[in-house]
Amino acid sequence: MKPFQKTLAAALVGTSILLTGCSSDNDADASNTDAANDTAELALGVAASVPTIIAAAMHPVTGETLAADQTFTYWALDEHSSFDPQIVEDVAGSDHVRNLFEGLLSQDADGNLVPGVAERFEASDDKKTYTFFLRENAKWSNGDPITANDFVYAWQRAVDPVTASPYSWYMEIMAIKNGAEIIAGEQPVASLGVSAVDDYTFQVELSESLPYFPMMVSHSTTFPTHKATIEQFGNEWTKPENMVNNGAYSLTEHVVNERVVMERNSNYWNDAETIIEKVVTLVIPDDNQGLIRWKAGELDRGPVPSGQYLALKAEFGADVAVSVPSLCTYYYAYNLSASGSEALKDKRVRQALSYAVDRSIITESILQAGQIEAYTFTPGATAGFEVPDVEFGKLTQAERDAKAIELLAAAGYDENNPLSVEILYNTSEGHKSIATAITQMWKSKLGVNAEMNNMEWTTFLEERGNQNFDISRGGWCGDYNEASTFLDLVRSESGYNDGKWVNAEVDQLMTQAKTMADPSANYTRIEQIVADEMPLIPLYHYTSVFMLDSEVKGWPYNNVQTNWYAKNLYKVAE
Repeated sequence: MKPFQKTLAAALVGTSILLTGCSSDNDADASNTDAANDTAELALGVAASVPTIIAAAMHPVTGETLAADQTFTYWALDEHSSFDPQIVEDVAGSDHVRNLFEGLLSQDADGNLVPGVAERFEASDDKKTYTFFLRENAKWSNGDPITANDFVYAWQRAVDPVTASPYSWYMEIMAIKNGAEIIAGEQPVASLGVSAVDDYTFQVELSESLPYFPMMVSHSTTFPTHKATIEQFGNEWTKPENMVNNGAYSLTEHVVNERVVMERNSNYWNDAETIIEKVVTLVIPDDNQGLIRWKAGELDRGPVPSGQYLALKAEFGADVAVSVPSLCTYYYAYNLSASGSEALKDKRVRQALSYAVDRSIITESILQAGQIEAYTFTPGATAGFEVPDVEFGKLTQAERDAKAIELLAAAGYDENNPLSVEILYNTSEGHKSIATAITQMWKSKLGVNAEMNNMEWTTFLEERGNQNFDISRGGWCGDYNEASTFLDLVRSESGYNDGKWVNAEVDQLMTQAKTMADPSANYTRIEQIVADEMPLIPLYHYTSVFMLDSEVKGWPYNNVQTNWYAKNLYKVAE
């Protein structure tokens, strides 16, 4: 397997983007952004003369014999949040949306930018205006042409307060002109800095230079939506019988908390190159049951329950029991809002709880799949990011434990006045195992009484979003491959700053970082502030761990964002 990329996509080292992207070696940095060409072109990478692949028994590139049944079935722990690109807010839902819709740009198996609806784009010298040139053969599933106005509509819809998009903040950090003001209700939606120059030319004006902007348009919030369908059906537009979409697959069945079925969209512009005919998601809210059903042959991709990876790897091999680095961090957030516990508003208490967690027990004894102990929020797999040293991360666990006892005592808590807290997490054996271990660590080391409270996914999201918690489990996967996708969560006004922590210096550093050629010093300082103020407890950086049948090919192992597209997969005959 090739080394994982630690360089920014080519968009960050210049506006010239080719299909090859950047190398997997760390040989580029953001300081090269100003030395670029003005025009960025994304090669199609597909020969127009290739016939419909599924009609052939052999893969036209690899020569492998294709399986007769090209159905890809995979496991999901929870019901997803939405099929709506401007509403979806979870990983499972984003996986669905990437198959149902296509944005301006997509990603290849290595995480490099490749054409989506846009064949190419141009960036102005100051990186404040981006112009995307759309392919003229792209259609909606009902046959309507996809035009620049569809992107204007979707992006305006994302920032419109009426939509109440949980990801409107993402459009704000994209620095689109007037985006923040519209979200705040201070400007009309029509003033957003997006326009249709003509039917196939979409232009974006930014309020400030943003060299990594192209990376951000592969995110689901920026995908187009079909205005006439939404106006006709309202909130019912995402039902299978109503949905009009532009991705490689169309929604044909959805049974809540049970399954999602998608089938090839014959109007997709590159349908001729699609091999997988049907994508089926089975919701199984227990990873042990999911593994049993994978072993029974019901799933092509299944879960690896906590602590079972090494045994599964020994039994099935590393090609089937997969563990690869991913751009995600597992953490606990403190509720520092007005409704939060007064005890947790003392940073000594927050530090004590964080210090007392032995992360090696979580990674080596519970998870056992290569996860990395976390002492910073941003993972080392992030492009261009060097993990900084933070003081508590340099201590031994014995030293951290001793310091935790000292800090909690200084805050006024001991065996005669024990601290009591509640941990909120969404239902999962893995989350339960981690919470159980942490509560035991806190009890044995600090005398802290921690109650565990689990909820199903949608209720958990609502309770966490409404600050109805003391300490909440969190997991964040990068929306794009740059450190700001993590550190924006600790910005005061971030839509996912669920703990409502406020730090003026962090806000200022994040604002400055947007326009810096090399913002690494700002990112380092932010991580140091977070490690001191401890608004959250970073626990570990993820690996993407799953069971994948050997006949499934094309999985993007080298994409640290774990963005996968069913249209790029295929199954070979056994």
